[in-house]
Amino acid sequence: MPAFAGGKQNTDVLEKALKNVPKEGVLLPYTVLRDDLPDTQKPGQTFEIRNGGFGSSMTAHPTVANQFYALTDRGPNASYKGKYGNGKVFPTPEYTPRIGRFELREDGSVSLIKTILLRRPDGTPISGLPNSSDLGGTGETPYDAEGNPILADSSKPFNDDAASTDYNPLRLDDFGLDGEGLVALSDGTFWVSDEYGPHIVHFDAEGREIGRINPFSNDTRTRINLPAEFANRRPNRGMEGLAVTPDETTLVGIMQSTMRNPSKDLQKQDVTRIVTVNLKSGAIAQYLYKQEKPANSNSEIVALSDTVFIVDERDGGFALQKPDAQKHIYRIDLSTGTNLEAVTAAGTIQDETLGLLIDGKTVEQAVKDGGWDALAAKGIEPVQKSLVVDMVKTVGYPHDKMEGLWVINDHTLGVLNDDDFALWATDGKLHQKYLDAGTIDGNTLYIVDLSAE
Repeated sequence: MPAFAGGKQNTDVLEKALKNVPKEGVLLPYTVLRDDLPDTQKPGQTFEIRNGGFGSSMTAHPTVANQFYALTDRGPNASYKGKYGNGKVFPTPEYTPRIGRFELREDGSVSLIKTILLRRPDGTPISGLPNSSDLGGTGETPYDAEGNPILADSSKPFNDDAASTDYNPLRLDDFGLDGEGLVALSDGTFWVSDEYGPHIVHFDAEGREIGRINPFSNDTRTRINLPAEFANRRPNRGMEGLAVTPDETTLVGIMQSTMRNPSKDLQKQDVTRIVTVNLKSGAIAQYLYKQEKPANSNSEIVALSDTVFIVDERDGGFALQKPDAQKHIYRIDLSTGTNLEAVTAAGTIQDETLGLLIDGKTVEQAVKDGGWDALAAKGIEPVQKSLVVDMVKTVGYPHDKMEGLWVINDHTLGVLNDDDFALWATDGKLHQKYLDAGTIDGNTLYIVDLSAE
C-alpha cells in the first residue's frame, strides 16, 4: 500500500502512537445519550445508549497524520414490528448524524477533538429518520422507545389522510441520512454515502450540505444521478463504503449486499456492485464484486490508487460465539473487472430502470439463475481480489461489525467497529449490546501491522 502519511503534520507523533496501541485495540471515548430504558434481558435494570456510534466509516485526515474522521449512522435504532407496520425504534429520535474528528495520541489513547453535526443547506440539523418513498424510503415506520409512531405533531393522533383537516402523518425526513461511507477531501469538505437512497451527499467543513448524488432523477437537489437501479438497494444494506481516488476526481462507492434488482427474492446472493462517479464529467462506471458467502456485507472501501482499493467483507457473527466468523480485508483492482456500463455483448442491453440486462435478466437475476458462469459467457468478470488480513485470526476481533478502515502507511491499517451505540434488540425488545457476559460493545480502534502478516 502507498504511504499516505508522508508530508503530513504530526508524523512523529503517529510513529510513537502506533507502538503504544495494544493488540486488543483502544476504545474511543463516548457520552451517554440516555440511561433510563429498561434492559429487557436484565429485569429491574436499565441500560446505557452511548454516543459512541462512530463506527460506520472512518477516513484519514488529509493533512494531520495522527488524526482521522469517523461517522455515525442515523442514530440509535432497532428493528420493530408495531401497529403501523415494520419499521425501526428510534429511542433518541432527535439525534443528528455526525462526523467526529479523532486524534491518536502518543500514549496510544484516542481523543475526540471535534464533532461536526450534519446539516441541511439552510443550516438546520438533519435527523436520521427515514426518507419519503419518492426519495428512497422503503416504508420503514419510525417508532419511539415506547412503540408509538413518531409523528409530525406528537400532540395529535396519527392520521395519514392528506385531505383531512386533522392530517398528521409519520415524521419523515428527506434530508435524513443513514450514513455509512465517508470521504474527507483536502479542501476540508466531506462526502457521505448512506443506506436510505442511497444518497451521496457533499458537506462543507462545518457539516452543511452543498451537493448531492442519488438515483432519483426527480430530486432537484442532485447534480449527478447514479444509475436508476441503485434505488433497488436492499433496506439497511445500501452504499456502505465510499472512497475517493488520490487525485480527488472520482468517488467510488460499494453496496453492502446484493440489491433487490428488481425483487426481494434476489437479495441473498454473493454479488455486490461498485460504482464510480467522476465529479468533473459525471461519467459513471460499474463493477461487480464476488463475496465469499451469500448475503455477506461489504462495509468499507479505501483507495490506494486510481484502480486499486482495499475493501472489507464480513458476516454478522461474533467470534466469541462463532469462531469461524468472517472479518476479512481484501485488495481489489477495478481494472481486472468488467465495466457494466460498457458491455455490448450479444443479448445485452442497458435498461433505464434496471441497468444492464443479460438475455432479459438483470445482473442479479442472471447470477441467481445461472451462477457467475452466466456472466462469464457474456465476457463479464468481477474484480479480482486477494486477502490482506483476517481480523479474527490476527487480533481475535470480537465484534460483529467491521466498518471503518484507515490506511495509515504502506504497511499499517487502522480498523474500527460499529458498536451500534451499545444498543441491541431481541424480538424488538431493547437491551444493552454485549460482546460477552461482562463486556459492553464499544468503538474500538485496532492497529494492524501488515508487515507482520
